[in-house]
Amino acid sequence: MSPEALRELLVQIRDGTVTPEAGLARLSDLPYEDADFAKLDHHRPLRTGMPEVIYGAGKTDRQVIEIFDRMARHGGNVLATRVAESAAAGVVAAHPMAVHDPVSRTIRLRQLEQPALLGTVAVLCAGTSDLPVAEEARVTAELFGHSVARFYDVGVAGLHRLLAQLPALGAARVVIVCAGMEGALPSVVAGLVSAPVIAVPTSIGYGASFGGIAALLGMLNSCSPGIGVVNIDNGFGAACLAHSILNARVRK
Repeated sequence: MSPEALRELLVQIRDGTVTPEAGLARLSDLPYEDADFAKLDHHRPLRTGMPEVIYGAGKTDRQVIEIFDRMARHGGNVLATRVAESAAAGVVAAHPMAVHDPVSRTIRLRQLEQPALLGTVAVLCAGTSDLPVAEEARVTAELFGHSVARFYDVGVAGLHRLLAQLPALGAARVVIVCAGMEGALPSVVAGLVSAPVIAVPTSIGYGASFGGIAALLGMLNSCSPGIGVVNIDNGFGAACLAHSILNARVRK
C-alpha cells in the first residue's frame, strides 16, 4: 500500500465510510519490505500484537546493520537478539541512541514510548551462568511495554534464597524461570505462586546435562501442573509468551 493509499484509507476511517475494523483488516494484509536478502514484516504487530525482531545469529554484520536500519526508518521500536559484538558496534555507530547489552546479546532502539501494560513479569534464574538467557527475556519484555522484576541466583541448591523472595514474587502476573543443570527451579516456583509459569531450560551444566536437554526434559516432566516450556536458551520466546498471556487478559 502506497503512502497515498494509506492516507486515503485513514480519511475514510475518519469520515466513517470505512469502519476501523475494516480498515485494520485491510492493513493487516499489507506487503512486506523486500530487502533482497530479507523480507521485513513491518505489519506483524497488526496481526499478532508483537513486532518482528531481528535474530542476529547466522547473519553477517552487514545484514544485521541493514535490517536494523530499515526497521528503524520505519519508525517503531527495534530489537535484535543474539548479535555479535562486531555487528553491535556497527549498529550503534549508525544509530547512537541504540543500546547494546552484551550480557543478553541484544541491541534495542526505543523510538516509541509504549503505555505501561497490565501486570509485572517476574524473571528468575537459578544461577549467574543463566544470566544471558534471563536478560534476553527481560530486555524483550521491557521493550514490549511490561515492567519486569528480576530475581537472580535463586536456584534450588540454596532454596532459602528463593523463599525470601516470595512476597515480592507473588505480585507478578507471569513468571519466567530460567534454569540449567537438572532444571528443577520451575517446578518449585510453580508450586509456590498462582501466576502462569514459563520454564526456560538453559544450556548450562556439566557433561550429562547434554547442552540443556536434561533441563528441558526435566521441565517437560515437571510434577507441577500447568507449566509452559519453551526451547533451550529461548529467553526471547519466553518473553513473547508472557506478552501474549498478559495481552489475552487485557482483551477479555
